[in-house]
Order: sequence, then C-alpha cells, then structure tokens
Amino acid sequence: MTPHISRKRSMLAISTAVAAGALLAAGLTTGASAQPVSASGAPVALSATARADLLQDASADTAATADKIGLGAKEKLVVRDVVKDANGTTHTRYERTYDGLPVLGGDLVVHTAKSGKVKSVTKATKATVKVASTDAKLGKSSVAKSAESTAAKAKTAKADAQSPRKVIWAAEGKPVLAYETVVTGVQKDGTPSRLHVITDAATGKKLFERQAIENGTGNSQYSGKVEIGSKKGGSGFDLTDDSRGGHSTFNLENGQGEGKLFTDDDDTWGNGKPDDAQTAAVDAAYGAQVTWDYYKSVHGREGIKGDGKGATSRVHYGDSYVNAFWDDSCFCMTYGDGEGNKKPLTSIDVAAHEMSHGVTSATGNMEYSGESGGLNEATSDIFGASVEFNAKSPEDVGDYLIGEEIDINGDGSPLRYMDKPSKDGQSLDSWSADAGNVDVHYSSGIANHFFYLLSEGSGAKEINGVKYDSPTADGSKVEGIGRDKAEKIWFKALTTYFTSTTDYKAAREGTLKAATDLYGADSAEAKAVGAAWTGVAVK
Repeated sequence: MTPHISRKRSMLAISTAVAAGALLAAGLTTGASAQPVSASGAPVALSATARADLLQDASADTAATADKIGLGAKEKLVVRDVVKDANGTTHTRYERTYDGLPVLGGDLVVHTAKSGKVKSVTKATKATVKVASTDAKLGKSSVAKSAESTAAKAKTAKADAQSPRKVIWAAEGKPVLAYETVVTGVQKDGTPSRLHVITDAATGKKLFERQAIENGTGNSQYSGKVEIGSKKGGSGFDLTDDSRGGHSTFNLENGQGEGKLFTDDDDTWGNGKPDDAQTAAVDAAYGAQVTWDYYKSVHGREGIKGDGKGATSRVHYGDSYVNAFWDDSCFCMTYGDGEGNKKPLTSIDVAAHEMSHGVTSATGNMEYSGESGGLNEATSDIFGASVEFNAKSPEDVGDYLIGEEIDINGDGSPLRYMDKPSKDGQSLDSWSADAGNVDVHYSSGIANHFFYLLSEGSGAKEINGVKYDSPTADGSKVEGIGRDKAEKIWFKALTTYFTSTTDYKAAREGTLKAATDLYGADSAEAKAVGAAWTGVAVK
C-alpha cells in the first residue's frame, strides 16, 4: 500500500511484479515492566477537554512565545499539538508563517518547563526564515501546467492541478519563495493521487514533490468472532461506535466516493468469508477499535488527533484493488479487496498502520519523501505491530512480520520482516548514504530493524511460533529492552522531538532524548537505544 499533506498514506509500494506494502506486526514484550523508571518525563494522559484547554492557552500566547524563541517580526506561530509530562513540562508543536505565508519545513516544538521557562526548541530547519520579497515572478497558470507535467511523468491519470498557493519553502537549504501545487488524479495502481509539487516562484525550478496519499459481535475474516461497536439506527443497527469517537464504517461497493454506512437488522455482522460484504467491514471496524484502545490505554491518547474524535473506515474500494491508504482530507482509512476481491486488506496490522499515519500527521508529521518518509512509514509499521500484539487476538497473534495475513505476494509470505528487512528482497537492513533515495516502503526497514533490535535484541530466537534471526551492521550483540519500553520511547520521540524534516540521524537524537526523559540519561534503556541504532549503522 502506498501512503502522503492532505495525507493519503497507503501501505504498499508496487514492485516490478507484485505490490509490496506497508503493514506491520509487533514485538513481544521481554524484560521488566515498561513503566518508565523516572516517570517525571513520561507523558500524562490528556482528556480531549484538557488537551483543548492547553491548545487554547498556547494559541493565546503565540506572540509572546515567538518573541521568547527569537523569531522575526514577520513570523507567526500556529499551534498544532501539545503533550504534557508528569513533571509539568509541556511540548507544544507549532507551524510557522512568514508575512502571512505558510512556511513548509518551518514547524517546531517548544519545550517549556512548569515554571514557564523555555527549556529548548526543536526545529525542522535551522535556517533563518527570511526572503527578500513575497511577490512572485511566475504566474499561477504556468506553475500549474508544470505541476501537471510532473504528475504525468509519475503516470498519474486524470491529472488536475488545483490553484497553486504561495509558500515559503524552508525544508531544504536557504528558504525561498515558492508555489505549492496539489495535483489530483489516479495513480497507476488505482490509488487516488494527491501529489504536492513545490516550485521556485522566481525560476520555475521544481524543488520538491511528495505524494499525500499514503498507501495504509461480528464474524471477521482475520480475527474470528469479535465484538464491535454499533448502535441502534433508524432501521436496525448502524456500524458506528460512539464509545470510540463515533467511528463509522462505509461500503464503497467496489467503487469510489463516500459510500454507504453499513447497517444490519439483527446486529450480527458478516459471516467470516469475503463473499459477505459485511465481513470486511467487521475487520475494518475491529481494527479501528483495537487501535483506538491501544493508543488510549498505552499512550494516553484519545483518538488519532488526541481530540476524542473517531475516524472513518471505507471498505470495498475499487475492483481487485491491492492496497489500502490513509487520507487526511477525509480523515479516513480506505481498503481494497485484494486480487480477485478475495483478500480484503483489513487485517489488524493494516488497520493500525493506516490509522497511525493519521497520528503521525497530527504529531511529528515527517515528510513522506526521503529519509523522513522512511521514518513516517516505519512509524506506522511499528505501531501496527504494537497494536497487533496489544489486541491479543487468538486468530491473528502478534509477530514481527508485516502483513502476514493478507497474502499480498500470493505465496503466503509477509510483506516485510522487521528482524531482517532485506528478506523481502528490497528493504534496507541498515543505513547508508543512499537511504534517502530509496522508496519509503523500503528505507523504512532501517527503523523497523532498529525497533526489533531495541525490543528483542540481535541473534536467533522464536516468539509466538515464529523464528527470527536479527543481524547487526557491525556484528555487535544488542540486548533488547522489551517491546513495551521500545514503543513508549518511539511514541515519546514522535510526539515531542520529531519534525517534518527528521532524518535518521535526528531520529537517533530524538529517541535518545525520549529514553532519557522516560528512564534517565544513564539508564540501560537509553544505552540500548544507542546500541540499537549503531546496530543499523545510524551513528
């Protein structure tokens, strides 16, 4: 599935013959309790109301904050998210504008002590945001045509460029005045396209492009008989879960559009087989349910955005569509039915992967390109895995295999392997200088491998009946700290230290800070983080 600022993130990439995608399974807990030893740096659970209050307070104080951190007179802050630690430290995430224009790559996180003193700032760019003029030399029509040409080269059908908007491009090098053009259409595998093209407003040179579609009691096909949230409707029951933010599941009937809300007369959904359209709906609803429960119980996050609002799931997209994706613009997950419409891509790890793209969008928001794109994709794999373990489904037990239930390859093999990513034939086991040029579904292998090493350590072992044998880039032996601790460290880093431009080196720094916050600078956990990154050649 191939997952991108609307944000449709899908789980797969198409290789020469088969779709290779982005699903994930998770790691087994080993070692002691994952509860942080030094809990003062641990995030506290925020209700939707408490979070809204913190956001409101931060929004009322943006001018003072901008002054505190030394921004220029033309720069303003826009609040996006907030995390609060047990010791009173708050981590407030902002977007930035310059002379009224959005600054792409200008996002930052301000870390503020309980006393109100700014402790530090994590910025996506270290450059000073300033341009000589915000008057563009190029007209919008020529920029739009150029963007459509870029989409055509990517074999986008029905390419249609929306009106370009002026922005400041600060994600790479010296900030410049630019245009951002969103080109909609259809990708070659049938996935909707929402291609963002950044063009220099003075020269017409293409600076960047990214895909915003990130390819991500009932009888289910993958989890057996499960309980799912529904409610009494006008004529029977609706597949809407009010206990989880009103999440609803819709039937696209092998087409596109908004679909129809699933309803049922007796509140017994599906038959466990793909010949009943409700079966895929059960899997999608169940996947959303266990993902909501995971983020709330493990990380104290109520809903994808932390605001208590549920997303939407849509099943039966297209005809024999071998993919799934998350789209920020509809705040929804969309699932195809697989080859021959026999294997809907609605297993637990797929659902959790797609919803986790939404969590990333609301927090670290790593650009879906280059090394940051690999980290974005790996984050969905990591939490897809964690959700699968946390769900404790007897039919779909937790493992470190990616998409093992949906049989994308047609031979029973998973999409990816976390213990040794290169076993899929394309993913990277470790970092190299070329990692940023590799498809994000394969460069994600570096972080997936890191997470496995941090959780379980290197070498051979068997977990839940699956055999693993994880190597390291330098032949070193890595001792795991357990998945429960590893997932808390990754979540802490994602929500407080990652930004839109985070690369692998910055991810190492961010996870080390997170481990220090949670367990202490000299803790075994912090040392294990460093060792695991060294094990995948990130130093």
